[in-house]
Amino acid sequence: MINLTILIICLAVSSAKAACPNIVSRAEWGARAPTGSSVMSNPVPYVVIHHGASAACTTKSSCINMVKSYQNYHMISNGWADIGYSFIVGEDGNVYEGRGWSRVGAHAPGYNSNSIGICVIGDFTSRLPNSLALNAVRNLIQCGVSLGKIRSTYSLRGHRDSSATACPGNTFYDEIKKWSQYG
Repeated sequence: MINLTILIICLAVSSAKAACPNIVSRAEWGARAPTGSSVMSNPVPYVVIHHGASAACTTKSSCINMVKSYQNYHMISNGWADIGYSFIVGEDGNVYEGRGWSRVGAHAPGYNSNSIGICVIGDFTSRLPNSLALNAVRNLIQCGVSLGKIRSTYSLRGHRDSSATACPGNTFYDEIKKWSQYG
Protein backbone atom coordinates (compact mmCIF):
# COMPACT_ATOMS: atom_id res chain seq x y z
CA MET A 1 0.00 0.00 0.00
CA ILE A 2 2.85 2.40 0.80
CA ASN A 3 4.52 1.72 -2.56
CA LEU A 4 1.24 2.47 -4.37
CA THR A 5 0.89 5.75 -2.44
CA ILE A 6 4.46 6.72 -3.33
CA LEU A 7 3.79 5.89 -7.00
CA ILE A 8 0.65 8.05 -7.01
CA ILE A 9 2.52 10.96 -5.40
CA CYS A 10 5.37 10.61 -7.91
CA LEU A 11 2.94 10.58 -10.82
CA ALA A 12 1.16 13.66 -9.46
CA VAL A 13 4.44 15.55 -9.07
CA SER A 14 5.60 14.41 -12.51
CA SER A 15 2.40 15.55 -14.23
CA ALA A 16 2.49 18.89 -12.38
CA LYS A 17 6.02 19.49 -13.62
CA ALA A 18 5.05 18.37 -17.12
CA ALA A 19 2.79 21.44 -17.36
CA CYS A 20 5.81 23.73 -17.16
CA PRO A 21 6.89 25.08 -20.55
CA ASN A 22 10.50 25.54 -21.57
CA ILE A 23 11.79 28.54 -19.63
CA VAL A 24 14.88 30.19 -21.11
CA SER A 25 16.96 31.48 -18.20
CA ARG A 26 18.24 35.04 -17.92
CA ALA A 27 21.77 33.72 -18.38
CA GLU A 28 20.76 31.85 -21.53
CA TRP A 29 19.20 34.91 -23.19
CA GLY A 30 21.98 37.21 -22.01
CA ALA A 31 20.10 39.44 -19.58
CA ARG A 32 21.80 42.50 -18.17
CA ALA A 33 22.23 42.49 -14.39
CA PRO A 34 19.38 44.28 -12.61
CA THR A 35 20.26 47.46 -10.73
CA GLY A 36 17.94 46.48 -7.88
CA SER A 37 14.93 44.37 -7.05
CA SER A 38 12.49 43.59 -4.29
CA VAL A 39 11.33 40.16 -3.24
CA MET A 40 7.64 39.40 -3.69
CA SER A 41 5.64 37.01 -1.51
CA ASN A 42 4.28 33.90 -3.23
CA PRO A 43 1.76 32.66 -4.07
CA VAL A 44 0.42 35.77 -5.81
CA PRO A 45 -3.31 36.36 -6.39
CA TYR A 46 -3.06 37.86 -9.90
CA VAL A 47 -1.66 37.17 -13.35
CA VAL A 48 -1.48 40.17 -15.70
CA ILE A 49 -1.22 39.63 -19.46
CA HIS A 50 0.63 42.06 -21.77
CA HIS A 51 1.74 42.32 -25.35
CA GLY A 52 4.96 43.98 -26.41
CA ALA A 53 3.28 46.12 -29.11
CA SER A 54 6.32 45.21 -31.18
CA ALA A 55 7.39 43.03 -34.06
CA ALA A 56 6.72 39.34 -33.58
CA CYS A 57 9.34 36.60 -33.28
CA THR A 58 9.14 32.96 -34.24
CA THR A 59 12.70 31.73 -33.66
CA LYS A 60 14.67 31.56 -30.44
CA SER A 61 17.35 33.92 -31.74
CA SER A 62 14.85 36.55 -32.91
CA CYS A 63 12.91 36.26 -29.64
CA ILE A 64 16.11 36.70 -27.61
CA ASN A 65 16.81 39.88 -29.59
CA MET A 66 13.30 41.17 -28.79
CA VAL A 67 13.61 40.33 -25.07
CA LYS A 68 16.95 42.17 -24.95
CA SER A 69 15.36 45.18 -26.67
CA TYR A 70 12.53 45.19 -24.09
CA GLN A 71 15.06 45.06 -21.25
CA ASN A 72 17.13 47.86 -22.76
CA TYR A 73 14.04 50.03 -23.25
CA HIS A 74 12.81 49.42 -19.70
CA MET A 75 16.20 50.06 -18.11
CA ILE A 76 17.53 52.88 -20.31
CA SER A 77 14.41 54.76 -21.44
CA ASN A 78 12.18 54.11 -18.43
CA GLY A 79 14.97 54.05 -15.84
CA TRP A 80 13.69 50.82 -14.28
CA ALA A 81 15.89 48.40 -12.35
CA ASP A 82 15.29 45.60 -14.88
CA ILE A 83 12.90 44.37 -17.54
CA GLY A 84 9.42 45.01 -16.17
CA TYR A 85 7.81 41.61 -16.80
CA SER A 86 8.07 38.41 -14.82
CA PHE A 87 8.15 36.36 -18.02
CA ILE A 88 8.12 37.02 -21.76
CA VAL A 89 6.65 34.54 -24.25
CA GLY A 90 7.65 34.23 -27.89
CA GLU A 91 5.75 32.78 -30.79
CA ASP A 92 8.59 30.25 -30.90
CA GLY A 93 6.83 28.62 -27.92
CA ASN A 94 9.55 29.48 -25.42
CA VAL A 95 9.13 31.42 -22.20
CA TYR A 96 11.93 33.85 -21.37
CA GLU A 97 12.64 34.57 -17.71
CA GLY A 98 12.29 38.23 -16.83
CA ARG A 99 12.06 39.07 -13.14
CA GLY A 100 10.87 35.53 -12.49
CA TRP A 101 8.44 34.15 -9.93
CA SER A 102 9.48 36.06 -6.83
CA ARG A 103 10.65 39.56 -7.81
CA VAL A 104 8.36 42.59 -7.83
CA GLY A 105 7.64 43.63 -11.40
CA ALA A 106 7.23 46.98 -13.13
CA HIS A 107 4.42 46.12 -15.50
CA ALA A 108 0.97 47.07 -14.13
CA PRO A 109 0.21 49.84 -11.62
CA GLY A 110 -1.49 48.44 -8.54
CA TYR A 111 -0.48 44.87 -9.40
CA ASN A 112 3.34 44.91 -9.50
CA SER A 113 3.89 43.53 -6.01
CA ASN A 114 1.15 40.88 -6.12
CA SER A 115 1.14 39.47 -9.65
CA ILE A 116 3.06 37.60 -12.28
CA GLY A 117 3.31 39.77 -15.41
CA ILE A 118 3.43 37.81 -18.66
CA CYS A 119 4.19 39.62 -21.91
CA VAL A 120 3.76 37.99 -25.31
CA ILE A 121 6.16 39.37 -27.91
CA GLY A 122 4.27 41.02 -30.78
CA ASP A 123 1.28 43.25 -31.45
CA PHE A 124 -2.09 41.61 -30.85
CA THR A 125 -4.41 44.45 -31.70
CA SER A 126 -5.90 42.62 -34.67
CA ARG A 127 -4.59 39.07 -34.37
CA LEU A 128 -4.09 36.44 -31.70
CA PRO A 129 -0.71 35.08 -30.66
CA ASN A 130 -0.10 31.75 -32.38
CA SER A 131 -0.98 28.46 -30.67
CA LEU A 132 2.62 27.92 -29.49
CA ALA A 133 2.54 31.21 -27.56
CA LEU A 134 -1.01 30.75 -26.22
CA ASN A 135 -0.18 27.25 -24.99
CA ALA A 136 3.06 28.50 -23.41
CA VAL A 137 1.13 31.23 -21.52
CA ARG A 138 -1.47 28.74 -20.25
CA ASN A 139 1.20 26.21 -19.30
CA LEU A 140 3.29 28.86 -17.56
CA ILE A 141 0.33 29.91 -15.44
CA GLN A 142 -0.44 26.28 -14.56
CA CYS A 143 3.24 25.74 -13.80
CA GLY A 144 3.15 28.70 -11.41
CA VAL A 145 0.10 27.27 -9.66
CA SER A 146 1.78 23.83 -9.42
CA LEU A 147 4.95 25.35 -7.97
CA GLY A 148 3.01 27.39 -5.40
CA LYS A 149 4.01 30.71 -7.02
CA ILE A 150 0.47 31.61 -8.17
CA ARG A 151 -2.65 30.97 -6.07
CA SER A 152 -4.92 28.29 -7.46
CA THR A 153 -7.73 30.86 -7.12
CA TYR A 154 -5.81 33.55 -9.02
CA SER A 155 -7.55 36.24 -11.06
CA LEU A 156 -6.43 36.91 -14.61
CA ARG A 157 -6.20 40.50 -15.84
CA GLY A 158 -5.18 42.30 -18.99
CA HIS A 159 -2.79 45.23 -18.60
CA ARG A 160 -5.61 47.60 -19.58
CA ASP A 161 -7.47 46.52 -16.44
CA SER A 162 -4.85 48.38 -14.38
CA SER A 163 -4.21 51.51 -16.44
CA ALA A 164 -5.20 53.44 -19.55
CA THR A 165 -3.54 51.41 -22.29
CA ALA A 166 -4.50 49.33 -25.31
CA CYS A 167 -2.35 46.47 -23.98
CA PRO A 168 -2.59 43.48 -24.49
CA GLY A 169 -4.22 44.43 -27.81
CA ASN A 170 -7.93 44.16 -28.60
CA THR A 171 -7.87 40.68 -30.11
CA PHE A 172 -5.72 39.16 -27.36
CA TYR A 173 -7.74 40.93 -24.66
CA ASP A 174 -10.99 39.54 -26.07
CA GLU A 175 -9.41 36.08 -25.95
CA ILE A 176 -8.19 36.20 -22.33
CA LYS A 177 -11.60 37.46 -21.20
CA LYS A 178 -12.90 34.00 -22.23
CA TRP A 179 -10.40 32.19 -19.96
CA SER A 180 -11.97 30.81 -16.79
CA GLN A 181 -9.86 32.80 -14.31
CA TYR A 182 -10.46 36.20 -15.95
CA GLY A 183 -12.16 38.79 -13.80
